[in-house]
Amino acid sequence: MNGTERAIYVCEDESDLFLAIERELAERYRVVHSEDGAEALVAAREGRALLLVMDRKLKGADGLELVQRLRAGGDRTPVLMMSGMSAVDDRVAGLRAGGDDYLVKPFAMSEFSARVDALVRRFADSGASRLAVGALAMDRIARKVWRNQREIALVPREFQLLEFFMLRPGQLVTRQMLLETVWNYKFPANTNVVDVHIRNLRQKLEGPGESRLIVNLRGEGFRLDHHA
Repeated sequence: MNGTERAIYVCEDESDLFLAIERELAERYRVVHSEDGAEALVAAREGRALLLVMDRKLKGADGLELVQRLRAGGDRTPVLMMSGMSAVDDRVAGLRAGGDDYLVKPFAMSEFSARVDALVRRFADSGASRLAVGALAMDRIARKVWRNQREIALVPREFQLLEFFMLRPGQLVTRQMLLETVWNYKFPANTNVVDVHIRNLRQKLEGPGESRLIVNLRGEGFRLDHHA
């Protein structure tokens, strides 16, 4: 059992699924059931939530709307969205509403557990001065980056872009997410600025004989390969 008093709040109205999740996480975390999400939002705002696991469809509540309300109030508690809707547009909607990850039902409990651990770890590290993903390392204070001990010179926007990926290793990152966060565009933009910067970043990150770090997910976005 994790020694912290903060808990993972599972917003899920299927009792069997909640019990399976509780069994999976109970040895490492305190797990609280919140069928309609209301208790979870209060816990997040009061700093008692380590992570919210949010189903998109709850009894008398819309999971997307709950996450949007949370983010509108400036709360950054990590959120793992769950849904039976698997289309790219549905997943993007969940991420744009403020979800940090999106898992499609039905899922393997081992994958669910790994994603929970990754989110908890990522947000624990989000204030850290140093980040590391595989052979890639970043000093956020000195504004320096290395791959296999080779220092890589980046311009400020490239550094911001890589930092965004390194805080989300192995996760889907859409162009719109990057435009809204790295470029601060708050509306859909018809531009190839993301692709241009990612191409330039790749050229700097990938030395002779080194594998690709930022991979394309056709029709969806990009992912930082956390095994490279």
